[in-house]
Order: sequence, then structure tokens, then C-alpha cells
Amino acid sequence: MKKILFLLAICGIWLGGCQNETANPESTSDTGIETVVASVARMAVASDSVTVKNCKGRLKEINSTDLAAAVTSYISEQYAGASVIFAAQDDSGKVVVAIVLADGTVKGLLFNADSTFSRELKQHTPKAKLTKIEAAALPATVTSYITTNFAGATVKEAATNADGSYFVAITIGDAVKVLVFNADGTFSKELEKPAGKHKRH
Repeated sequence: MKKILFLLAICGIWLGGCQNETANPESTSDTGIETVVASVARMAVASDSVTVKNCKGRLKEINSTDLAAAVTSYISEQYAGASVIFAAQDDSGKVVVAIVLADGTVKGLLFNADSTFSRELKQHTPKAKLTKIEAAALPATVTSYITTNFAGATVKEAATNADGSYFVAITIGDAVKVLVFNADGTFSKELEKPAGKHKRH
């Protein structure tokens, strides 16, 4: 399996305006990888300094198929082969989009209300790089927490970020959940899975 770059998860408490509306993390047929990528993308774009400074009100997730033609055309032309991982719109009509390029590079983009390109999100790329690890490499505290609090769960995917935090996708029946653990293996939070379906351009 080729190396996969995930999008970094940010704390559920927002630093400023632009907050995401809650999506329903119910059962899904997505793979663990897709679920982790989508979940962390949902939070990473909204916490970037550009988004916090420029967006108004709450970010409402939108399906990539509902993006304006000018937005999708710009992405196709400027970032050939990119996949839209997350898209959302603020109260003023501005749109933020998280994409993954064909080579695994991640980008966060901001578009104006008239669908013209504004800028890339400043902190998105350095925050986004996570490295996939095997489930066997997870600390005992992580696996113990999962066993104790999610009986019958199976670890599908796991990754770490530059700070040493762990991102773990688990399955319980048909449901996929994404858990975040601190570098010392203590539990941090459960991420919500975006509801929208996204696509490659």
C-alpha cells in the first residue's frame, strides 16, 4: 500500500469564528483510511489561521458535487488529479476545500463567495502530514483503552503525526470511528466523520 498522508485533527474547541456543524458519524462502508482522512480534514481546514480570520459564522459541510463549477474547474486546472476530501461554506458564502494531490500532498484552499480563488490555507500543509503505522505498533495504553471502552472493536488503520499523537480508525459492527490519543497513549477525543461524499477531480 502506498504511503498515505492524512490531514491533521484539531481540537474540537475552535479558536475563533468558523465552527463546523456536527455531522452524523453513523455506519459507513468507507475504509478506515477514507474515514480518518475525511474526519481530520473536517477539522483541519476550519482551524487554519486563514479560515479563522476570513470566514464568518459556522462552516456548513457541503457535498463536493455541490461546489460551484468555477471552484471545481480551478481545482482541476491548478491541482490536476486532486481529490476533494472536505468542503464547507460559511455564512457569507465563502468556501473552504481540503484536497489531496496525486502525490499525496495535502492542500487547504479558500474561495470567495463569487467562487473565485482567494488563497491557500497557511498552516494546512505542515499540520496535515501523518504517517501510517501498523496496529501492532500502537502503545499498550492505546490498545487497552480501545479494548476496555469499545468492546469487540477492530483496529482498521492507525497513524501518527509530527507531535507523536495517534489517530486510530476502529470498526464496531458496520460503524467506523476515529479516535485520537496523545503522544503518551492517553485518550484525547473521538472525531466525527463528515457526512458528505467527495470525489476526485
